[in-house]
Amino acid sequence: MVQFVLWFNFLAGFAYLVGAYALYRRRRWALGAAAAIAGTTAIVAIAFTVYTVSGGAFSWRTPGALLLRFGFWMAIAWGLFRSTQPTDRDA
Repeated sequence: MVQFVLWFNFLAGFAYLVGAYALYRRRRWALGAAAAIAGTTAIVAIAFTVYTVSGGAFSWRTPGALLLRFGFWMAIAWGLFRSTQPTDRDA
């Protein structure tokens, strides 16, 4: 396992709990939390890609898990963003 991905996954677990709390309590900052989690996951995925392209050993489960986590939090962020935007019916 790549050390920086391992540390990211450990620390991200706490961010997931904070994000879940924000979603559950419908806090205004839930969108920012979800976007931050998705963004940092994307950054780690890019760093992981650079590592693997340069010849680093890896398991195929790692990019799959990173993609799944990114997609999950990006979908939440997108849904929260869309729910805060005014619609044509609001005008």
